[in-house]
Amino acid sequence: MSKKTIADVDVKGKKVLIRVDFNVPMKDGKITDDTRITAALPTIRHALEHGGKVIAFSHLGRVESEEDKKENSLKPAAERLSELLGKPVAFIPETRGEALEKAAAALKEGEILMFENTRFEDVPGKKESKNNPELGKYWASLGDVFVNDAFGTAHRAHASNVGISENIGEGLAVAGFLMEKEIKFIGEAVNNPKRPLVAILGGAKVSDKIGVIENLLTKADKVLVGGAMMFTFLKAQGKAVGKSRVEEDKVELAKSLLAKSGGKLILPVDTVAAAEFKNDSPAETVSVDAIPADKMGLDIGPGTVALFGAEIAKAKTVVWNGPMGVFEMPNFAKGTIGICEAIAGLQDAVTIIGGGDSAAAAISLGYEDKFTHISTGGGASLEYLEGKTLPGVASISDK
Repeated sequence: MSKKTIADVDVKGKKVLIRVDFNVPMKDGKITDDTRITAALPTIRHALEHGGKVIAFSHLGRVESEEDKKENSLKPAAERLSELLGKPVAFIPETRGEALEKAAAALKEGEILMFENTRFEDVPGKKESKNNPELGKYWASLGDVFVNDAFGTAHRAHASNVGISENIGEGLAVAGFLMEKEIKFIGEAVNNPKRPLVAILGGAKVSDKIGVIENLLTKADKVLVGGAMMFTFLKAQGKAVGKSRVEEDKVELAKSLLAKSGGKLILPVDTVAAAEFKNDSPAETVSVDAIPADKMGLDIGPGTVALFGAEIAKAKTVVWNGPMGVFEMPNFAKGTIGICEAIAGLQDAVTIIGGGDSAAAAISLGYEDKFTHISTGGGASLEYLEGKTLPGVASISDK
């Protein structure tokens, strides 16, 4: 990899700023899924075990008012991190000021503190989200080395990633191990893949994935399209799609993508259709050429699972982003499960899930260990798959 990582710098005796992604789901002040905290442990442990004085920080949720602050404190994340590390994590309930500065200055080698949600700086004035130069400079002043391990925010130029990188000093902004993994797997999968490369795209909207589809059509050997966005493509082929979700303003675009795909873009042959968007709505599997006028497609059918499965079976690299149907409803999850099983069954292939709902599906279905890499960043991985330069990655020092 061309970017410096934490393994390339000496952290002993240094104050190590680590931007983690602890944007975890919470309910009634309790963390319901600590996957993102667990994912940051290798980087944090490396810094602590090598004599670093760690200052960890993250954003959490949307903070647009003083009221939002009450529900979005990082204190529960600091407590969970302490449990996972088996050592105290001092929590400083502010984002700047004397208490934070004193605590950072008092850190000893192998100790760690965490400060409050970086998005608290967005009220008022969006200082974090708009990369306020003074804020980035202030946070950089707290440390000697900056480690960016938050791939989930890499597609945004914020004070807590780009702002610190610009102020920390030459060659002292490095990637954490999680960030390194994301850059390596997603970057290599698209730009230097083992072939055949098969991309599977699902989800609701073509508009969310236009750039991804266009980029992957130039890179992949096959692009398989499922999810609700398949109906926009089917309509572009002149098929009647009943009450299925269609982006009418994207039909012409879908038509042009099909025309220039050179046969790479493969669409479903059947769908599971129902009259209502409800799990218990009576459903039937129908050909995409015979979708009833009073029904909507809510999943790909078994014929499509077999068709897509045959393409997946030939692949040496698979990139998957987006579920094949309304997987939150058990009766319309079979397509997503089938694709998940097909990918999980590959023996000698690099298999990557690009975050978001497909990652949630694979994890909830128990296939987490069957994939080479599950991205922690939905939006960031999508933009990476589009071939875009991510500000949070670009701001990391080159080797």
